[in-house]
Amino acid sequence: MTAMIDPLATGLGVRRLLVAAGAAPSVQNTQPWRFRVTRHQAVALYADPGRRLTVSDPRGRSMYVSCGAALFNLRLAIRCAGYHPVVTPRPGTEPRLLAVAGMVAAGPPTPHESRLYEAIPLRRTNREPFDGAPVPPAALADLRIAASREGACLVPLDRAAVADMLDYAAMAEEELAADPVYLAELARWRLPSYVRGPASAGDPPVTRRFGDRDRTAAFEARPSLAVLTTPGDGPADWLRAGQALQRVLLTATVHGLSASFLNQPLDLRDMRGRTDPRHRRGHPQMIIRLGYGPAVPRAPRRPAADLRTHQA
Repeated sequence: MTAMIDPLATGLGVRRLLVAAGAAPSVQNTQPWRFRVTRHQAVALYADPGRRLTVSDPRGRSMYVSCGAALFNLRLAIRCAGYHPVVTPRPGTEPRLLAVAGMVAAGPPTPHESRLYEAIPLRRTNREPFDGAPVPPAALADLRIAASREGACLVPLDRAAVADMLDYAAMAEEELAADPVYLAELARWRLPSYVRGPASAGDPPVTRRFGDRDRTAAFEARPSLAVLTTPGDGPADWLRAGQALQRVLLTATVHGLSASFLNQPLDLRDMRGRTDPRHRRGHPQMIIRLGYGPAVPRAPRRPAADLRTHQA
């Protein structure tokens, strides 16, 4: 077996890992993560509290989900460097330290792992209208398998459940739009206009309303929605949900599918301290819209140099 170069042995190798991790999706594109290369040949993942949405994410749930997505990308980058990632979630008592990813030498990545890794820079959150074509059953099956491999469950919604979910999202959006503190936080993390997408010409909206839009468009009449759930609803589950989410999104990208999110009901639940009835398949963590959309630009990313922390 050909020896693989330790990805932490050079600055370029470290940068490759961090760029992959930093390409993950995050709530409001806050990218609330930092990394530290430890003396034990591992990469530690820290939450970046300065990028936490304290109003809409009082429990830190969305921050953990975002960091979990970055952790999955880090794992995948380690694997595609010829090593097996050994992850210890939430080690020790430091609250900002969410996980440590160690490395054990292994063989080259499988073709499937390579395809997922190659999809990292191609994945986008697509807030444009989709063409309305249904997600093929084979692709949907792969997405559900992807979620299950990370200890989560992806629950596709039938037509009646989609209609109810759109109504819930619209009601949550209306309540959030009347909260000036929430709106102020939203303005602070305002997405660039080129990734916000158009406002929906119909009702209820199929995407989130991120403030004023410079255009409107008709969205698909019957969107495909799925809910990502976890068995529990604590920090370990949120971190697991993020890893499952990113595996699902990269799998969708491999299948040529686009995705965006409709998480207003979950944000409102967290903000108001509400407890929803537990779904028989777990606690809802993400509401995902899937379909075939046009090519869209990438949201801005933090520079790789800004991703490293020297926190002990």
